Amino acid sequence: MEIKRHDYLQILRDSSDKTDLVKVITGMRRTGKTTVMLQHLDCLRSQGIPDESICYIDLDLMGEEVSVSDLKGMMGPCLEQKGTHYILIDEIQDVDGWERVVAMLVARKDCDIYITGSNSRMLSSELSTKLSGRYMEVEVLPLSFREFMELNGGDTNERFGQYLRFGPLPPIEPDRGERVCRAQSEGVYNTVMIKDVLSRISGKPDKLISICRFLYSNIRNVTNAERISEVLGISDDTVRKYLGAILEAHLFYHADRYDIVGKNVFTSKGKYYATDLGMRSILVNANELRDISAPLENVVYFELLRRGYRVFVGSFRDQEVDFTAIKGDEVRYFQVSKTVMDDEIYDREIGPLKSVPDNYEKTILTMDRFGLGNDEGVRIVNVTDWLLGDES
Repeated sequence: MEIKRHDYLQILRDSSDKTDLVKVITGMRRTGKTTVMLQHLDCLRSQGIPDESICYIDLDLMGEEVSVSDLKGMMGPCLEQKGTHYILIDEIQDVDGWERVVAMLVARKDCDIYITGSNSRMLSSELSTKLSGRYMEVEVLPLSFREFMELNGGDTNERFGQYLRFGPLPPIEPDRGERVCRAQSEGVYNTVMIKDVLSRISGKPDKLISICRFLYSNIRNVTNAERISEVLGISDDTVRKYLGAILEAHLFYHADRYDIVGKNVFTSKGKYYATDLGMRSILVNANELRDISAPLENVVYFELLRRGYRVFVGSFRDQEVDFTAIKGDEVRYFQVSKTVMDDEIYDREIGPLKSVPDNYEKTILTMDRFGLGNDEGVRIVNVTDWLLGDES
């Protein structure tokens, strides 16, 4: 079964037929980039565009190395047609010199170009050099919980537990059980490690695994390269190199720290959130998996990104606000807690929000079903209701 990734398709529809703008679909492997591209291809065909004017190439399925001349040869028949040519190339980063081909297509002024890739830095650096801003990035994240429910159906509470444990990647089928889901997650993890991280840097797998294990174990904790270096006994420079490659492969995302009073952003300290929680079960021990607090915060972070916010770890004087989410002139504050039924936990979570002296929306997201409502302007909302868009 497959679901429509409507938000991403809308962006591609809005930019369709702009031959001066390359649409770059990025994201970690197996998040659904190919699906989005193929669904857009179907949209093009439904508009009456003939197959002869469409060229789709999946380089990830090629059994051997593809050269620039090979790539040009594959596009040749399409480019001989009259009118606009629709060029869709999957995992283009696997072709050495691919950026020259894209620049050539843009220069023709008759090509509507879509490419996907799993390494953000390589794509952006090469495109910015060759195309001088004539591209837009469409970053594909794994399934939201709403999409996960649309795909799998069933009881909301049971599915949410599976979503936290098995992760949000579209190929994961929770009904097949933990053994199969874990094997799939491990396969994706190994592919990302080899193709998108280690192949880009000269490094050692054991150090990379140690750093990833640390990040998966510290999702809720503020950290930085110096702290990781200190704990693992790996040099600062090496840790920074690996962290850069991990972020470029979209394996983790980094939320900078934001000073709510001074409105300053600090990149030196923040939190790392995992694109796929299913991979977390491969590297952390069973005791850590029992506590859903870290996965819960992780899920909220990515949902805010999906909703178009820039997401920061909030800091108000000596208190922490889990997330400060900013979109244009809109600012929202969020605390995430498995439960706030205990008075001490409730006071700890609501205190920082009540202390922030502005009128922006403030919300506590919790697994609780009791005690929801409004407390002096702070909303207390069930997190699954919020994720599904049903907060009434």
